[in-house]
Amino acid sequence: MHLSEKTIEKEVVFEGRIITVRKDMVELEDGTTAPRELVIHSGGVCVVPLTDENEVIMVRQFRYAFGEPLLEIPAGKLEIGEEHRSAALRELEEETGAKCQSFDYLGVCYPSVAYLTEKIHMYLARGLSFGKAHTDEGEYLDVLRIPLDEAVQMVMRGEIPDAKTQIALLKTKMLIDEGK
Repeated sequence: MHLSEKTIEKEVVFEGRIITVRKDMVELEDGTTAPRELVIHSGGVCVVPLTDENEVIMVRQFRYAFGEPLLEIPAGKLEIGEEHRSAALRELEEETGAKCQSFDYLGVCYPSVAYLTEKIHMYLARGLSFGKAHTDEGEYLDVLRIPLDEAVQMVMRGEIPDAKTQIALLKTKMLIDEGK
């Protein structure tokens, strides 16, 4: 079949708490074989919490893979079998202390299609009310309020390199500009 590959062999190379690494062998459409390396991930969620003043509630936290703190929207990992909407609401409250009246689905993002199975579901939260944040054990972050227009400019200037944050902020800006 055109534009498809058939998995003929799977080998788990590493199984961790967050990811599994697998080395597969596939049959290509011309009958030849090729190796494929996959990072298996249960998926994630992210939320653009937008205040009535058009400020985005963002978090800055240290990201070990890059050795620096990064500015992001609230996000988290899906537990296996967990429904993404409820996970996103949970992450919103855990990281920012916010609950919302309106919660709109912005779509799904595949952050790295060549080797990663992670899908990130994006949401827009409005009508916010705030309580106390309760981050996970070992999770340290700063919560900031940034005007949406400024956050979008930060994306455009390369100051927010996180893909899920870029996509969700730009989608939110488009919706706001369209009056939605």
